[in-house]
Amino acid sequence: MSEEQSYIKKCLQRIEEQLGWGTSDSWHNDMFVELSERIQQETKVLLSPVTLKRVWGRIDYKSAPSITTLNTLAQFAGFQNWRDFKGHIPEKNSSGVAKKIRANLGIITLSASIMTLVFISFYSLRGPAPAKEPIDISKVVFTSRPITKGLPNSVVFDLDLDEINSDSIRIQQYWDPKKTIDLNPGQKQATGQYYFPGYFRAKLLVDGKAIKQHDLFITTEGWLGTLDYRPIPKYFKSEKIHKGNLAFPVKAIEEITSSKKPVTSTFHMVKDFETISGDDFELRSTLKNTYRDKWAVCQNAQIIVLGTKGAMVIALGIPGCSSELWVMMNDTYVDGKEQDLSGLALDLSETKEIRVRVEERKLNVSLEGQTLFTGSYNESIGRIAGLRYRFLGAGEVHQSILSDLKGETAISFLEEIR
Repeated sequence: MSEEQSYIKKCLQRIEEQLGWGTSDSWHNDMFVELSERIQQETKVLLSPVTLKRVWGRIDYKSAPSITTLNTLAQFAGFQNWRDFKGHIPEKNSSGVAKKIRANLGIITLSASIMTLVFISFYSLRGPAPAKEPIDISKVVFTSRPITKGLPNSVVFDLDLDEINSDSIRIQQYWDPKKTIDLNPGQKQATGQYYFPGYFRAKLLVDGKAIKQHDLFITTEGWLGTLDYRPIPKYFKSEKIHKGNLAFPVKAIEEITSSKKPVTSTFHMVKDFETISGDDFELRSTLKNTYRDKWAVCQNAQIIVLGTKGAMVIALGIPGCSSELWVMMNDTYVDGKEQDLSGLALDLSETKEIRVRVEERKLNVSLEGQTLFTGSYNESIGRIAGLRYRFLGAGEVHQSILSDLKGETAISFLEEIR
């Protein structure tokens, strides 16, 4: 490992410790998406999920990270830039210490061999540890039910753990491994808190392994607006944002414009669309960006389609920021730093109708009949479970019409009764 690679590894370790999400080997797509958003909020620089996956070695990529990427990661880790980070990393052990170790290597090796024989003899006398009886999964109960409608929401988990003999029993509420609930043997119920709507996978963990899991659906009542503060967002109910179109009230806009740090705002519609597949649909959205100053100069916006098995995200921004754009099609990422995504670079200071059409897992994004982007993916998104429109700063949605490709189902969300 080169010296520069060693520094990169240490920087990534610091970020992992700072996040507390567990080892990066267990991170999946959604976690890299959230990390991208957090980095942008802290540093005002967008590193796409694809870039982050490359840096963490989750995507095979031979080129070294750019200095812009390294500076941004160092800032997120709490330093001024990459040079500052390297300057604060302690030097390796001196050569004198290394020489002493080498000089005594024979003694160290002999001592280690003796200790190994002692431990082997000790454990041989004790005998092997008794094996745990296998868990009868069919007798373990693990179900859930939301307490109310809307957000925030508490969820009650009903349990029967009599078959489990372990001191480590937890519920993982969704993909984030640190969002867990510790359980006691024999416990019959537990509750969890949810601040964002979505389609989650709850897991029952025994000794760190998932033995049961199920889908957990936190829906919205009509449209829900959020200013996406972490961990608790600020909510705006449907009647506050839905008046012929979707727009945040004046006080929310004032709060966004007065913020020195980047603020994202999102419109959510999360419900189960039983008849519409996430692999065959058309979504017509008319968007407008309403705040473009300071950290929001790129007019970043996202169209997000939630599925029961995955998600699709289409990032938009002005032509001068096309390098920062990206598209996520469930298991497939396209990065504007590697491919020309200038077709998705739009000036949203005026309303524009963007069509998202997916047919047999092939995506086509178009504007006024002109194709902006095409791509395909492999793993099914499942049926559609919700829509999100997200803006760095603030924006408006003047039309949102979802339909299947057979013409049998067409839903205009902005015309729904609130």
